[in-house]
Amino acid sequence: MAASAVGVIFSNLHEENVPELVRRRTMGSIPFGGRYRLIDFPLSNMVNSGITTVGLMTNNNYRSLIDHLGSGKDWDLARKDGGIILLPPFSDESEQIYTTRLEALKGVTSFLARRQEKYVVLSDCDGVARLDISDIIAFHENKNADITMVTHFEEVEKTEHYMIIGADKDGRVNEVKITPKLRNKAKADVYINVMVFNRQFLLNMVEDALTHGYSCFESDIIAKQLDSLKIYRYDFRGYYAGINSMASYYKHNMELLNREVRDELFGARDIYTKVRDSAPSKYGDDAIVRNSLISDGCEIEGTVENSILFRGVTVAKGAIVRNSIIMQDTIIGPNVSLDCVITDKNVVIGDRRHLSGCEILPYFIQKGTML
Repeated sequence: MAASAVGVIFSNLHEENVPELVRRRTMGSIPFGGRYRLIDFPLSNMVNSGITTVGLMTNNNYRSLIDHLGSGKDWDLARKDGGIILLPPFSDESEQIYTTRLEALKGVTSFLARRQEKYVVLSDCDGVARLDISDIIAFHENKNADITMVTHFEEVEKTEHYMIIGADKDGRVNEVKITPKLRNKAKADVYINVMVFNRQFLLNMVEDALTHGYSCFESDIIAKQLDSLKIYRYDFRGYYAGINSMASYYKHNMELLNREVRDELFGARDIYTKVRDSAPSKYGDDAIVRNSLISDGCEIEGTVENSILFRGVTVAKGAIVRNSIIMQDTIIGPNVSLDCVITDKNVVIGDRRHLSGCEILPYFIQKGTML
């Protein structure tokens, strides 16, 4: 059924939550889990469900994202008809770059108007999950819904913006709360920024919204039209990791050290990413590695515990790396000690440096830094 759908992925939304990681890249190109980028998850979910045409919206810092995606070959999207289609960050009528979701949707109307698929699947890049889009579309069609919103029951983290969805026994949405004040560690059904529409309905809705001067998709369209629109909630009960702060980025990467989480996220269907023909990792005679994810191309002569190392990382003799996320091509010198540290790409840490953070405030080192 998902073969009758076209996908649209927004790669720049929610960047205000992790400003440290998006100074030189989009939200979609943030590295995750040793070898992936955040965009790999929504893109793989669509491909695994039979969607072969995906429009990609991005408005700045997209060089690394384009380099990662290439022609789309690694996702089987290097096609003459369809595949990955880069969409301009403005509409045909305006040269102003979008700043909101509604403005972004206006920018894709000409693309969607030319398509023949019945459904549209919208997804952001701030969540990590293995979703079966076919099931969501089947639910959408069975309910004869105008809009289907995917939610996840979880503990709410108080970020700048989130949406809590209430629904009746049949799943029809009857309440929307945008960034409400909740008690500490409260759990609720949180919208995870994946949505299904009938294509023509979406086109009509965007045109009507702009005619009325609406500016906010969530408050002006969703929250104010619960009675007139048939909006349903799809309750996703699998593993979901929302990246809405540096603490959550650190937490969800560390969760991958749990085998049960890895099996649930990567077990049934592949999560595709750019393939590199790197050499296997090399371990020295005195190297010690415990409970860690080590990508290819690494050289380890020191100690690595409870950590994630991306491709091409060097850990010199005497260095100790614990509870840390070390991104691609980082060099860790002799007798360095790291604990709860996140390094961006191409960082060099000199001899005898001792750096430490904590789980809720990991010590972050910017890309290309030399210490």
